[in-house]
Amino acid sequence: MGNKENNTKKPGFKTLSIHHGETFAERTGCVMPPIFSTSTFKHGNKDNFDYTRSGNPNFRILESVLKSIEDSKYCTVFGSGISAVTAISSTLKSGDKILCESNLYGCTVRMFEKVFKKFGLEVLYTDFTNEDNFKKISNFEPTLIWLESPTNPLLKVLDIKAICDEANKLEIPVVVDNTFSTALIQKPLDLGATLSVVSTTKFINGHSDALGGAVLTNNEEWNSKMLFSQKALGLQPSPFDSWLITRGVKTLPLRIEQQTKSAEFISEELSNHKIISKVIYPFNQEHPQFNLAKSQMKSGGSMITLKLNLNKEDTFKFCKSLKYFSLAESLGGVESLICHPATMTHASVDDKTKNLLGIDDALVRLSIGCEDTNDLISDILFALNKF
Repeated sequence: MGNKENNTKKPGFKTLSIHHGETFAERTGCVMPPIFSTSTFKHGNKDNFDYTRSGNPNFRILESVLKSIEDSKYCTVFGSGISAVTAISSTLKSGDKILCESNLYGCTVRMFEKVFKKFGLEVLYTDFTNEDNFKKISNFEPTLIWLESPTNPLLKVLDIKAICDEANKLEIPVVVDNTFSTALIQKPLDLGATLSVVSTTKFINGHSDALGGAVLTNNEEWNSKMLFSQKALGLQPSPFDSWLITRGVKTLPLRIEQQTKSAEFISEELSNHKIISKVIYPFNQEHPQFNLAKSQMKSGGSMITLKLNLNKEDTFKFCKSLKYFSLAESLGGVESLICHPATMTHASVDDKTKNLLGIDDALVRLSIGCEDTNDLISDILFALNKF
């Protein structure tokens, strides 16, 4: 009886991340699937592959494991996170409106403002931490709602379920960029979202050596739209990058566990430092959405944003004096990174908008890696104490 129960029990995240299902290599028995570096396929093969732009075994293997950890029906992989954004945006037409959280990833804003607006797409922004705004969604008459939680780089936490409840009443699809959390911390689809989008470049891969993106959904119509966009717009990833990301995702739960543990400790240790005016971390009790974060997320994640009591020049000196944090864009890798959003990830956002949001020259964003926690906090404190 006990064995039967164990066999039917849903596997945990660590198991799901490692066991990706089919390998398309049954004849060899290889444990890790090979890289299918082919551009085309012989007609009439049993798996119905025809051309890698419209499908490849490495895509399907990665999609399978991502569906497992997200517990979703469908997944489509893309060449980058912004390719996934492009795929979703391309389903809209001139005159449609996207209602966005006011703080989004800079490249998403650039895509909306500099590319799709030219084709007649209207983009609106609102602060979704204000309940009065998400309760007035109908006033905006949006075709699509676009959220991030936690947001990049201000780490605002949005009440995904409450927003989705309002949107679903109006039959408005909701997209949640879940890159900062991944399904290990929160599952947007379970909270009512139509689409969960991730840059698999970041935590999913975790080794800063491949680009990728994915869109997950339980909606068959949206799945068909994503497959069409992947093929028609040439947004597919490479088989090699898909293979790398499949390999990377196997250690995702282990990495998240270590990174989160360090981030929670570091955020507490920095809370009262004289050079830091504000520590922003979802599970820090000073965070304005602390209670929401605790109820919606399994952990606070491994992103920390700091507001420093320094000018721009000294802020860069601080960033460059760190030993274990490289000054670089991206996040979620095993190595720790520090970013200056105003001149890096959000450089394309106009100064007025950045000022309104609070993305100024004294703001830095930390991506906590898998190094020893004590080494990381010592590194930060040593650099801060120079000022």
